Amino acid sequence: MSAPHIEPLGDGALLLRLGGAIDAGLNERVLALAARIEAARPAWLRDCVPAYASLAIFIDADGFSDAENPLVVGRNWLRGLLDEDATGAAAPERAIVEIPVHYGGADGPDLEALAMELAMAPGELVARHCAPTYRVAMLGFAPGFPYLLGLDPRLATPRLATPRPAVPAGSVGIGGSQTGVYPCAGPGGWRLLGRTSLALFDAHRDSPSLLRAGDHVRFVAT
Repeated sequence: MSAPHIEPLGDGALLLRLGGAIDAGLNERVLALAARIEAARPAWLRDCVPAYASLAIFIDADGFSDAENPLVVGRNWLRGLLDEDATGAAAPERAIVEIPVHYGGADGPDLEALAMELAMAPGELVARHCAPTYRVAMLGFAPGFPYLLGLDPRLATPRLATPRPAVPAGSVGIGGSQTGVYPCAGPGGWRLLGRTSLALFDAHRDSPSLLRAGDHVRFVAT
């Protein structure tokens, strides 16, 4: 297990790097550390944002005196937390969120062609996509967009050479070794398999994003 590296992220944040790859074990460690940071939550912590193999720690500088450097204080606090976590704690377990998906047709314009490309029937592709329990590794690209770990390796497929200028909200797709759901309409190059009616992001909800990093997801064909 490599030692985490802490570096400045502008004037008001620190980046905690645990690695540089899309790896389930690394991501679990990131999510475990994020949970510990949120539980301890020092007064200066504005936000803690996990990615695949890193954590961004945003610092509120208003509570510091002129003699204190917020980034130095934050770095020292993080080092103390990491020393206590030398063995690497597991990420907390969370409930499974089921996402109903209508596969194929106008909702999944790439399903038929992708199934042919992968030498399998469309029904097998759908079954393989629905079989795993995925983990939300991180949110990004657009508000509430979940990058999901756990895709069947047989379904890994490059993105479209030319992205679509408009992808409908709720579209479920595959991009490389990942799968995800577009929370809002916009451009995108992932292969579209289907679409869900669930609103993954709503700015008017108390919790705008339906999913959080660390949640578990299962797709259900409808």
